[in-house]
Amino acid sequence: MAGYSLFRIEITKTYGMTEWRDDLKRLMIEAGSGDRPVVFLFSDTQIAKEAFVEDINNMLNAGEVPNIFPADEKVAICEAVRPFAKEKFGRAASDMSPLQLYAYFIQRVKQFLHIVLAFSPIGSAFRDRLRLFPSLVNCCAIDWFTAWPGDALLAVAEKFLKEVQLDEAV
Repeated sequence: MAGYSLFRIEITKTYGMTEWRDDLKRLMIEAGSGDRPVVFLFSDTQIAKEAFVEDINNMLNAGEVPNIFPADEKVAICEAVRPFAKEKFGRAASDMSPLQLYAYFIQRVKQFLHIVLAFSPIGSAFRDRLRLFPSLVNCCAIDWFTAWPGDALLAVAEKFLKEVQLDEAV
């Protein structure tokens, strides 16, 4: 939708921190060195460990998970992002250090990664997570979706269907 690619994780019985971090790495590489924006859709039913939410908190706040990439992977990331740096900075990109290229990669992650969290507000787990991970509030736009009353549904339908001509058979 809207030219964005969708990224979701698949939780299994054996899904743990190693698989989570590998998925986050793939997500960040796709957003930071890809050619189109990425939406990461994450539901509270996918939280196998609270550390998942801590990593999301870090991504919302800083655009990255600290120390997620080892040195050899950072080198590959720098080379993958260099063509985008050349587009933006021209010849100056040839003289950029690995540290500058990685910073540009994180800037692209911040620009092209959109995180959509689908959390249920029912129960204490939601409140506890908001207290423990402040970026869930400070770095997010919160949309509350609750059941609509019947009269509101009827009013919206009547407004939008008022001028629509329907056949008698319908």
